[in-house]
This record gives sequence, C-alpha cells and structure tokens, in this order.
Amino acid sequence: MDTTLFQYCQKIVLFNQDGSAVLLARRRGEADYDGVFSFIGGKLESTDGGLVNGLRREKNEEIGSAAKIAVVTSISVNEYFVKTNGQAMVLPHYYARFIGGEITLNDEYSEYRWVNLRELDRFEPKIETVAPMIEAVQKIMRVATEADYREI
Repeated sequence: MDTTLFQYCQKIVLFNQDGSAVLLARRRGEADYDGVFSFIGGKLESTDGGLVNGLRREKNEEIGSAAKIAVVTSISVNEYFVKTNGQAMVLPHYYARFIGGEITLNDEYSEYRWVNLRELDRFEPKIETVAPMIEAVQKIMRVATEADYREI
C-alpha cells in the first residue's frame, strides 16, 4: 500500500442566512457512512484549477448551480480521516452561508435537512465530526469580514 498519497476532500459547512441551522445531506451508495448525514463537498480534482474552483464544482454537482452560497475561502479547519480501504484523506472544512436559490441534490445524496443548531445533539444519523467541525468553523465566521466571502 502506498503510504505517501492522500485525497484532498473539501467540505462546505453551509449555514442558513441567520446562522441558526446547518445543511446536512444524507449520503447514498458510499462504502463509508452510507445513509448518514454529512456536509456537502468532495475531492479536489486535478482539472479544477484551484481550491475555489473545486469548491464551486462540488457545490454545483451536489446541490445545484441555482443554489447561491458565500464561502470564506481563505481559512479552513482540517480533519484527517482514513477510509475503510486504508486511503488517507485530508478534509478542509470551509464556513459558508446560504444566499438563496433552489437546492437540487444529485444522486450522491437521498435527502437534505436544515438542522437547527439547538437540535444538532439529538439529530441522527450524522458523521461524528459534524458537531466539532461546526464549532470550529463558527470561529472563522467570527473573524471573517465581508471581503473574505466569495460567492460560488
């Protein structure tokens, strides 16, 4: 097994407009976490031409181009994960807020929910890193200025 390579899998922690709820989508057809709610996002591809383009592509693929979001792209909170097949992943999590538009899921997800932050502890099934990543990216929101946001 090659121990030097890893996947770079960007995650978008998307809050509603007033910041009281976060978007979680139920994964479908995955070896790891099938049927479990998680953040949207995915692997950076060599054809993306950069991190922001990768975030935009993943957002468009997973919730549709009609959904407009603003992302703080200059700061992320990283998580390390090893898949069941042994593949290592680095998962940068980005703070984002929903601007508007229709959300249309692709076939990677079966449903989505806006989960109120006050109800997050009781909401299941979710990936175990959801709550700590929300707490971590909220710190980004507290230091970010309007100039830090990029609409994608």
